[in-house]
Order: sequence, then C-alpha cells, then structure tokens
Amino acid sequence: MAGNEWINGYLEAILDSGASAIDEQKPAPAVSVADRDGFNPTRYFVEEVVTGVDESDLHRTWIKVVATRNTRERSSRLENMCWRIWHLARKKKQLELEDVQRVARRKWEREEGRKDVTDDMSEDSSEGEKEDIIEQVKPDSPKKYLVRNFSTLEVWSESNKEKKLYIVLISLHGLVRGENMELGRDSDTGGQIKYVVELARALAKMPGVYRVDLFTRQVLSSEVDWSYGEPTEMLSTGPEDANLGESSGAYIVRIPFGTRDKYLSKELLWPHVPEFVDGALAHILNMSKALGDQIGGGQPVWPYVIHGHYADAGDSAALLSGALNVPMVLTGHSLGRNKLEQLLKQGRQSKEDINSTYRIMRRIEAEELSLDAAELVITSTKQEIEEQWGLYDGFDVKLEKVLRARMRRGVNSHGRFMPRMAVIPPGMDFSNVVVQEDIAEGDGDIASLTNDGSSPKAVPPIWSEVMRFLTNPHKPMILALSRPDPKKNITTLVKAFGECRPLRELANLTLIMGNRDDIDEMSGGNASVLITVLKLIDKYDLYGQVAFPKHHKQCDVPEIYRLAGKTKGVFINPAVIEPFGLTLIEAAAHGLPMVATKNGGPVDIHQALHNGLLVDPHDQNAIADALLKLVSEKNLWNECRKNGLRNIHLFSWPEHCRTYLTRVAACRMRHPQWQTDTPADEHAAEYSLNDSLKDVTDMSLRLSLDGDKTSLNESLDMAASGDHQVQDQVKKLLSKVNKPEPGARDSDADRKSGDAPSKYLVLRKRRKLIVLAIDCYDSDGAPEKKMIGLIQMITKAITLDAQFGRQSGVALSTAMPMSELSEFLKSGNIKLNDFDALICSSGSEVYYPGTYTEEGGKHCPDPDYATHIEYRWGSDGLKKTIWKLMNTAEGLKPSHSSGVIEHDVKSSNSHCLSYVIKDLSKARKVDDLRQKLRMRGLRCHLMYCRNSTRMQAVPLLASRSQALRYLFVRWRLNVANMCVVLGETGDTDYEEMISGTHKTLIMKDVVGKGSEELLRTSGSYLRDDIVPGDSPLIAYVKGGATAEEIFETLRQLFKTAA
Repeated sequence: MAGNEWINGYLEAILDSGASAIDEQKPAPAVSVADRDGFNPTRYFVEEVVTGVDESDLHRTWIKVVATRNTRERSSRLENMCWRIWHLARKKKQLELEDVQRVARRKWEREEGRKDVTDDMSEDSSEGEKEDIIEQVKPDSPKKYLVRNFSTLEVWSESNKEKKLYIVLISLHGLVRGENMELGRDSDTGGQIKYVVELARALAKMPGVYRVDLFTRQVLSSEVDWSYGEPTEMLSTGPEDANLGESSGAYIVRIPFGTRDKYLSKELLWPHVPEFVDGALAHILNMSKALGDQIGGGQPVWPYVIHGHYADAGDSAALLSGALNVPMVLTGHSLGRNKLEQLLKQGRQSKEDINSTYRIMRRIEAEELSLDAAELVITSTKQEIEEQWGLYDGFDVKLEKVLRARMRRGVNSHGRFMPRMAVIPPGMDFSNVVVQEDIAEGDGDIASLTNDGSSPKAVPPIWSEVMRFLTNPHKPMILALSRPDPKKNITTLVKAFGECRPLRELANLTLIMGNRDDIDEMSGGNASVLITVLKLIDKYDLYGQVAFPKHHKQCDVPEIYRLAGKTKGVFINPAVIEPFGLTLIEAAAHGLPMVATKNGGPVDIHQALHNGLLVDPHDQNAIADALLKLVSEKNLWNECRKNGLRNIHLFSWPEHCRTYLTRVAACRMRHPQWQTDTPADEHAAEYSLNDSLKDVTDMSLRLSLDGDKTSLNESLDMAASGDHQVQDQVKKLLSKVNKPEPGARDSDADRKSGDAPSKYLVLRKRRKLIVLAIDCYDSDGAPEKKMIGLIQMITKAITLDAQFGRQSGVALSTAMPMSELSEFLKSGNIKLNDFDALICSSGSEVYYPGTYTEEGGKHCPDPDYATHIEYRWGSDGLKKTIWKLMNTAEGLKPSHSSGVIEHDVKSSNSHCLSYVIKDLSKARKVDDLRQKLRMRGLRCHLMYCRNSTRMQAVPLLASRSQALRYLFVRWRLNVANMCVVLGETGDTDYEEMISGTHKTLIMKDVVGKGSEELLRTSGSYLRDDIVPGDSPLIAYVKGGATAEEIFETLRQLFKTAA
C-alpha cells in the first residue's frame, strides 16, 4: 500500500464518525493507530464499512478498483471510494440522531394521548375501574396482558351450511389470475397474489359460503397476457355436494381503472383508487340484486364482509364499507411505516426521496384509514401486532386492551375505538405434499433411492445436484433455504457449523441461497454474504460437508425437503428477525424438525407445532447445540417429526378459513337497511313506460303502432287522415308521454306549486345528476352572491336541451347547514324544489326537497342516511378532545379565555360538529389533528371549509363524495352518470370530490380562496397521490362562460367518458 498512507487519515475520520454503529449485526472492531501492523485499510473498507453501509454499487466499484493496473488511477479511485464511505457513515450517523428524536417525540405524543384518555374515561368510572385504567394505560407500567376469553365464540361448522354468504376480497396491484400465476415477474406479483387466489378458492368451499368475488384491476395492455383483461374468471364452483345456483363459487372480477392500456405499478395506482371503488360498487350492487333473485327471496344479498389486502385495497375496502354499510376486514401483508423505518436506517435516501419513489406517505395514510374503518385486522404473527401495527397512530396495544375491557363491562368509552387484531397464520395447500412413512432405524435410506450398481433408480435432478458437493450424503442434512440476505443470518449458521466438530462429524450442511450465475452481477449485500460464506467454508475446511448449489427451480423445493427428511435431517431458519416463516411450515409438512430464531413468527409456529427448538440468532453456540441435539437424539427427532405432522393441519386452508369465518362472525354485522317508505318504488312500473316513451320521442326512434316500421310523424299523419284505430292508439300513448311526473324538477306541476312538497321522489328515475359543489365564500365564511348566478347559469345550461334536461337531476353539495342554505337560496329566488337532493353540512345530512317534510313544511334529512353514517361516531368524546387540542399549545394547559376555535351551535347537528376559527394562524392542519385524534382512539372525518373560517368534524365515512355513493346505493343512480361542478379550489375535501368515475367540471376563476392550505403538513402525501393528473373525466370552463358553453362542455364530457 505504498503511496496510500492517506487512507489511514480517512480511516480515522470514519471511525471517529461512528462507523462502528453502521453494521447493525456486528460492531466494527476498534482499531488504534499504534496497533496497525498488518492492518489493511482497503480490506477493512470493503469487508466491514461497505457491507455495513449497504450501498449496492460500492462492491462493483471495488471490483473495478482492484482491476486497475495504473497505480495513480487506482489511488485516485481508492480515494474517491473512501470519501464516499466517509460521507455515507456521517450521513447514517445524522439519520440515527434524527431517528432517535423522532422516536422520542412519538413516544411523548403517545403518552400525552394516553393521559388524555385516562382523564376522560376516569370521569364516569368507579374507583376500582379508575385504578385499572391508570394501571393499564400509564406509560411506564409493566407489560401486562389481558387474558382474552374466546371460548364464547362459536366455531364455524357445518351448521352454517344454510347461510349462503357473499364475501368480497380485494387485491388491486400486480397480475392476478387463477392458473399459471407469474409469481416473481415483478415486485407487485408475489406471494400476496398466490395467497388471495387460494383464499378465495378455499372460502368458496366452506359451508355457508355461496359466492366469493376477488376484485383486482383489469389490465388491457399488450405488455401482459390477454387473460388479465378478461372481466371475470371462475376459480372454482361451490362444494360438490351442495345443490347451489348458477352464481355460486369463487371468481376473479377485474375492474377497469387508471390508464386502460398500461400495466401500472402499485405506486402509480393511488390517484385512481376512487375509480376502482365506484366500479366495484356498481358490480356489487348488480351482484347483490342477482343473488337476491337466486337465493334471497327477491331481497338483495349484501356482502357479508369486504376484505382488503395491502394498503391500496384497504383504502378501497374502507370506502366501499362506508358506502354499503357492511363490515370491513384488513390484512396488511407488509406495512408502510415499517418499510419507511428500514429505508431511513439504511441512510441511502432522504424521506422526501423515499416518498417520491414509493409514495410511502400515501400508503401510510391508506393504512391509517383502513385501521379507522376495519372491524378486524388479520395478522400472521403476534410480532406483527406489537412491533409493526404498534407504529401506527390508529392502534395502541395498551389502549386497545382498556377499550376492550370497558366494552365487555358495558362501560361508555366516549366514542373511542381500537380495531380488533387476530392472529390467523396463512393457509397452505398440502395436497401435493408426499410424506414418507416412518423412517426405519439408521442414518437414512438414501442408498435405497440412489444407484446401487445392479438396479439403478432415477432420482430427482436436484438430489444429484446437492449430493455432488458431499463426501458422505447419507449423513443427516441440516437444510437452510433463503436468499443470501444479511438479515437471514446465514454466515452465523456457517460459523456455528464450522466451529462445532461433533456437529460436522454427524451431519452435512445444505444452503439453498436462491439462484445465481455470477457473483459479480449480484447486488452488493447478497454478493457480500455469498463471498463471506465461501470464505468461511475455506477457513473451516468444510469441503465435502457443505452443499451450495447455484440453481434450483420452484418445483425442486419439495424434493429438497424430502431429501433432508430421508436423511433424518433438520430444517433451520436462523434469521435475525423472521416476520412469519413460511418455509418452517413447508418443512414441517415434509416431516422435518426445525431450529428457528426466537424473534418473530417462528415463536407462534413453534407454539402450534411443537416440532423443534428456538434459539437466539446471535448466539452461534446456541445454534450449534440445538442442531446437535436434534440430529444426535433420535427419540427427540422422531417426537418433533410426529408433532409437526400431527399439528400441521392447523396451517391448512380449511383450518385458516374456519378460524377466519369464526372471527368475522364475531364482528358487528351490518348492512343497508331502509326504514323509510319509498313511494318511488311503488310507482316505478307506472312511470317506466313514461320514461321509455320519452326516450322514443327525444331520440326520434321509429315506433311501430300498427306493425309497420313507420316514423312517429308518419303515424300522426295517418291518424289525422282518418284512421281512427291508430288515432286512438296515438292519443293514448301521447297522453302517457305528456303526463306530468309528480315531483319532477322541470314539470308544470312544480312550477305551479312552488315549494309545496311533492309526493314522490324522482331521483331514482334520473339518468344523470349534476352536483353543484362550488365553494364560494367571503372572508367571514358567508356564501358569496355570485354563487346564486352560477347556480342559475348551470341550471339554465342543463335545460337548453329538452332531453338532457328531463334526464338530468340537480343536486347541491355544500358545507352550509340546511337552514342557512335555504335562506341563501331564498335570497336569490331559487326554489328548494328545483333540486333533487341537497347534501349539507359537509356530507353529514342529505335532503330531498319536497319529499321528507314535517308538519309545517320543514324539511327533514334522510333518516336512512343518518343510520348509514353512524358507524364509530362518538360526538361526546370528539367535542371535548377537539376543543382541548385546538385551544392548547403543545406542553401548555388549555386556556378558556382566548381560544383558537369556538363551537358553532347553529351549524352543528347530530352528525356534524362545527367550529368557528377565531385565530387561523394557530389552527392545526387536518392531518396533524387527525393523527392526535387517532392516538386517542377517536375516528372522524375532519375538514376546514368556508374559506378557512370553519372547521367541521363528521362521521368517519361521511363526506360529500361518499354521499354520492350513498345515492347510488339507495336510489341506483350510478356515480358514473354524475357530474360534479367545482371551482379551482375549495374546502379541504375538495380533492376527494375530483377522483372517481363521475365526471368533473371545473370552473376557473370563480372561487377566490379555499381552505386547502390547512389540509397537509410538510412531509405528508401529495396532491398528485389523490387527484389523477390527466383524466378524460375532467373538463374546464372559464368563470364567465355562457349557458351554451357550459352545456356544450357537459355534453362533450358525458360523450367522451362514455
């Protein structure tokens, strides 16, 4: 290293900056300048610092450096490489400090939330209950678990066979099909795809389940196979012995959303999620009606549960659950907060870069919303509950126990809620597993299956590939199967094997470390692990005792397990942390005892199977002792093998589905229920002919009154010329065509009656709905007069075309309460009965002018909608907590003299808490306040409105956008046939109003100032994650557009979207 003495200086800088903390698995050794005899700095950089930093391209850089013959060039490259390493080490140290600060702040916020909960819930508790609450919620209390008694749950059985349930599963991203799944094609098409398809098949075979729909995205792209564009795909029929109808079984249902002709990664799907929700809602309504005709006695069969898989599907399931008022279940699979923490610790990307690449903040918010709405969250392990879901604002293990206990005792929790978590390990299909009979005494029976000279027998190719490494392949095989990832801890396993002579003498070690062609082409972390393994094999002289084949196929894996079983071997998973441990279950199904890490999912697997030993993955002596114990003690080996085979059914699909349905049945079941009379239903048949005939005249279609294909005008001419029979027919038909529709917006009856209530609701007969949601308010939050002109202009535009006007209803959507809206419209001489529906108070109430009224003519909100949005609404707890949070600076006591908000009683109702903003500069932003409410177990939909002069809290799944979906469910007016008219900005729920299958008309320069600046804090998700950038469903007109220009834009919008 002559001429490279400068490296020592950089080495000292790296060590001083904390390089020893870079490698989380093993601290880097301290090196003093005085003890550097024989020390190779370059080797240290590559073997210790580079590996710890996990910079994928540094290894390739090092390869180029050592291949450089020019001394000056090599020295220059080494210097550059050292600077990079030094910079990475310093950056990682800075990120570690930021992480400590972030964790400390989050801990403080969590403790503040628990303290508030303790204070609020102690007010109405007895002394004994107060002590229980304080003990369970206090931050520094010892870990104390409530023993949950599930003995009262009725296990799902054949007695439920007559239920005939309809279950909806959702998995949006990736390529989903039932056969020849392209697992591993990309990062979105992995194990989750296989899981949801097999779950759908297995659920359809359970007693009491009639139909299972697995929703995913329809992909019409030349980049992928045509099968991913098929609207439906049958996975299986129902149970063979059940005499079920034509719609029974499991199906993949593909809903088109997003760019139709492109296969999009999951990170690009976020703005299009509302499109999926609207499309899925249409399918569910049609299917519910069809199933009602088949098995429901004419009544709709609503989904028993809607189950979202992953964050995007969880977000969708929450919205569908709110629209349909049915229970929601969530399976996270992998979680955004956990991934964000890991990426930040690597130190290679800033939080902004991570968010830009992975849309991680949008994903986290979707997971938080899913926690808000879910009745049940299914996890694979307890570790996932405590260490992963515990990172979320919406779930607190300690608070969940308190709320659960209060619920069991019937004590008021003031609207607080934490979702129930259930550990249900993934199911597996063991139908193709061939388990050999009990193995005879001896070291194994490999000899009976390999060539014996006289009668050669064919063996699986992978067996030959493994055994060519081994001097004595008959010895018990210690099998490890994983990627060569540092977290999988393979190097510690090799060290444990190499340093234990008795173990080396008794057994062989087989390492299945993925597939590779050239180590130099592997990623830095994987290449480093593999190189270290090869060096350790050489160091301990393990040639002939360790097998490490370069390639294997997925179909070879069962044969590898079988080979290990034949030799009376052991399967080991020594990972530092293992989230679940699917390979442990696969190995147990093939009769292999296990040695596994004590961190994570293997603990739960071991408790169920009792088929091996758990070890500390950092203790190589413990690993060696456990392996030696199993391979040397034959009785223990046989006992573990039998236990695994006896209990493996606990991880089968039937067992998974039985537990799943048992847990879901324990949820609070709900579904749409209409208590009110709907006269429109009674008269639907009477007016169906009327509507169809209007279509005939408006579209100038040909009528056949007497069998001939004559036009309507020709028929009238015939009638005038004296054909009395035809004349009577025409008069009869035209009397129906011209008959005024009671309650119709543009009928003569309405014009004569003014605001008098009409008898029948006509919304169901509308084919289109124009929703006016322009948020024009002055600095005091009062509606601006120009809103009157806009309403009149748009109404005029709709009626320019007779057919368009008769087909289209008009609705008004606003943050104003009904009383204020009524006065405002009256000031502009606009009648309430000109509107088919009024969505008031930010979506907390829906009115049908002229339909639901009290004596004296006072309008009443739709009572069914009030029931529909009641879910998890806790106004008492919210009122107290919102006031405290908004009027209290962090670290200070609340002030009663001068606050940020005051309660707006006039604008509030039973499902809307409205507040006047007194000091806008001190108002918390929506996502900040929502986070603190979630930490206190409170769930609601928050928004600032009316030019940032009001803040309103409505039920969790109530909003102006969700109200449109309610109209779809209640009156069958498809969201795709609606058009929402907006300004260029608006209330903080403005973005929600743009996305979906409805059309959007944005009027420019009509809204001076909105409230959107109060929506998000820095570092939150972006507008582009909510609003699609370029959509044919969105059109623009200038603020001063004429009625003709507005109508033409509407006409083109509906035409283009169709």
